[in-house]
Amino acid sequence: MGVCGTGMGSLAGMLKASGYLVTGSDQQVYPPMSDFLADQGIEVRIGYRGENLEPHPDLVVVGNVVTRANPEAQALAVLGIPYLSFPQVLSHCFLAAKTSLVVAGTHGKTTTSSLLATLLHDAGLAPSFMIGGLVQAFGRNFNLGAGGHFVVEGDEYDTAFFDKGPKFLHYRPHVAIITSIEFDHADIYADLEAVKRSFRRLVAIMPPEGCLVACFDDPVVREVVAGAPCPVLFYGEGAGADWRLADLKVTPAGTTFTVFKGDEVFGSFQGVMPGRHNALNSLAVIAVLHRLGVGQEVIARGLRGFAGVKRRQEVRGTVGGVTVIDDFAHHPTAVRETLAALKGAYGSRRLITVFEPRTNSSRRRVFQDAYVAAFDAADEVVVKEAPPLANVAAEERFSSRQLVEDLGRRGRDARYYGDTGEIIAYLVGHVRPGDVVAILSNGGFDNIHIRLLDALPRR
Repeated sequence: MGVCGTGMGSLAGMLKASGYLVTGSDQQVYPPMSDFLADQGIEVRIGYRGENLEPHPDLVVVGNVVTRANPEAQALAVLGIPYLSFPQVLSHCFLAAKTSLVVAGTHGKTTTSSLLATLLHDAGLAPSFMIGGLVQAFGRNFNLGAGGHFVVEGDEYDTAFFDKGPKFLHYRPHVAIITSIEFDHADIYADLEAVKRSFRRLVAIMPPEGCLVACFDDPVVREVVAGAPCPVLFYGEGAGADWRLADLKVTPAGTTFTVFKGDEVFGSFQGVMPGRHNALNSLAVIAVLHRLGVGQEVIARGLRGFAGVKRRQEVRGTVGGVTVIDDFAHHPTAVRETLAALKGAYGSRRLITVFEPRTNSSRRRVFQDAYVAAFDAADEVVVKEAPPLANVAAEERFSSRQLVEDLGRRGRDARYYGDTGEIIAYLVGHVRPGDVVAILSNGGFDNIHIRLLDALPRR
């Protein structure tokens, strides 16, 4: 139920590949997930209704998009068919027989998970993985490998309507990376303390023979992992880190840096992903791979060849000298770090940022003030109207107009538009050769990337 979600669709594909007969239902059925499920031979029933449970399946997997009031969920309760959440099934069917490598944190989970899985593959270890983004080296976001490791992106969002705990508690972590801890998911967490409690629960289930790889530069992470029941390896730029980043250089060709293990140089590395935050993500992966016995030269070679992740600083195309980039960033910290990385990579080229506030948190006022400083690296900012949250009072909603006004008072060149067509029209008439247009959204943004690239030649 909810089969067209990114994770749910991938789980359906993994179950089908494992020999199960799989069907699914969803309210919204459209490409690319509908095409993927059809290619896998998975029947999808449109709309939620009790008849979708005929004939009775042996097990129903309930996605967290499904509420208790859902008519299919109500029929499920009446019929008494066994059911589990997505994380429970992933744990039972796929993680139990593997060494689970969990990547958690407010930021960087998808990139770090993808990098870890790809470098394990390059090292010949044939990993399995389940990740929230499409890994370029594989062309998909999951894999069932013959090796002993399973890389899983550990989401702190809740599990299902019948289990409000975070997903990552189901993932049997043996090694866990914690990249950062900030307040996010304002629809389910009341404050930062509530987020910290969830991560403390993750730390508490670590086995004594396991290992935590934690960002030393984040004081909240250091606080949360204190007293962990297993060894903790800290990584970061601070002098107290076990694995330390130094000599960081960001150029259009990529990012280079030196890694210290304790007081000794472990090696010099180069990656294609720009920015300090991506270098730190790489450093976390280097620490894990070293613990797993992968050599420095193998790691360095894999990092140089890493092709990246869809929707993470992904260049969608260049037309007439104008480069269009797609990125998933939406939290103020992610916006700030992403734009700083792009500015470092593209130097003097004009950086125009287009931002769509779309998440449950970004459409609330909780980050209204924090966003004002997040766009400092951009030369120009275009902000789209935020879709309203019907169940949130007007005074608690985020205001795109106010953000533009506040950016103007900060000395930023900022504009507000009500719809995507207006934004495309403005950009087509405004951009010039050499410009970089960074489009930030966690959604499809009305296919703005392709529409803009298609419109640019007609100028």
